[in-house]
Amino acid sequence: MTLPHPGHPAAVPILALEDILLVTLQGELHDAMAEQLQQDVAHRVAGGAATGVVIDLSGVGIVDSFLGRVIAEIAAGARLLAARTVLCGMRPAVAITLVELGLTLPGLVTTLDVERALELLRHGACAAPGGPEGGT
Repeated sequence: MTLPHPGHPAAVPILALEDILLVTLQGELHDAMAEQLQQDVAHRVAGGAATGVVIDLSGVGIVDSFLGRVIAEIAAGARLLAARTVLCGMRPAVAITLVELGLTLPGLVTTLDVERALELLRHGACAAPGGPEGGT
């Protein structure tokens, strides 16, 4: 798990579940937290310990263009480092807001919950990194 860094007391926890990183977003994500999260995920994937990343949005009630961009950037960085990303736990209101903002997150696989996301990553149901991916 990622421990808070000095000056970043509210770091987003990253849990390692074998070779999959689980990032659970809760509440608001501020600039410094978002930057630290992107770096933490990239370093963990680049270290060879992770082949997949699950971003759980079940604790997020409101999504704005900033959060949408952060999610897209984390997924793009992981993809460049040969890891697949699955977004899960999105509430209907969040999905509607993302679409209204024009942030459809193309190429990002989505599932309803963490269990299904882990299953997709563990059983290779997602397309290879950099390839076309579909949602469920």
